[in-house]
Amino acid sequence: MNKNMRLLAVPSLALGMLALSAAPALAADGSYSSTLGQLNGSTGAGTITVDVTGDKAMVNLQVSGLAETFMDGPYPHVQHIHGGAEGVCPTPAADENGDGVISTTEGAPSYGGILTTLTTSGATSPEEGLNVKLGGQGGSYTIQREIDLNAETKASLEAGTAVVVVHGLDPATLSPEAQEAKSDLTPDLPLAATSPALCGTLVASQMGAMPNGGADTGATQETGSNVGALALGGGLVLAAAAGGTYMVRRRSADQA
Repeated sequence: MNKNMRLLAVPSLALGMLALSAAPALAADGSYSSTLGQLNGSTGAGTITVDVTGDKAMVNLQVSGLAETFMDGPYPHVQHIHGGAEGVCPTPAADENGDGVISTTEGAPSYGGILTTLTTSGATSPEEGLNVKLGGQGGSYTIQREIDLNAETKASLEAGTAVVVVHGLDPATLSPEAQEAKSDLTPDLPLAATSPALCGTLVASQMGAMPNGGADTGATQETGSNVGALALGGGLVLAAAAGGTYMVRRRSADQA
């Protein structure tokens, strides 16, 4: 079998990631930012800037108004830079099974696979995608740190296809069907725990500048690729909660 035939045999998702991994590290520096829009009935808001210098990036993510508690503790929200797809956030039409929730995998054709996990500390690889110990805690939090920037993420930023997605919904806001459903990433978690709540495409901006205005509180933004298999590489530390009662409290307007 020649080289071309072997490539045709690779599944489409793997082929897409193969293409990204082959992208060279680009030398241009720059700043990218986004005001994160709401998905799946989320009442949250968020902004992010990513200032790139060489193979380093200073990340400043600010989130508020999301689901606040999980199993009597702070709700752990994971967030990532996705890429390699359309570079937009999903519309309601992405809800293929009609349960009223755009799951992670339903949204993936818009925003792509995980390129970087925006952790509070430690590693930022795609393998940390579901490591909630390194996620944001509670309804409002800030992640401000310098991270190593891999070539795939930098290429996606410069191509305009990098999308930030923050996960974790309040189950009380979902349809009865969705409240009972298991996560599309792991059956040990409810659908609400891993579904997207905020989303925004990173666009070039002035170095160090935060996005203007607040998050879109009405319509969803447009964004995609099959992220499920990629996300499962991380530590599923919420698996211990399987079989329990998932109680989530949203930050009220006067607490935000």
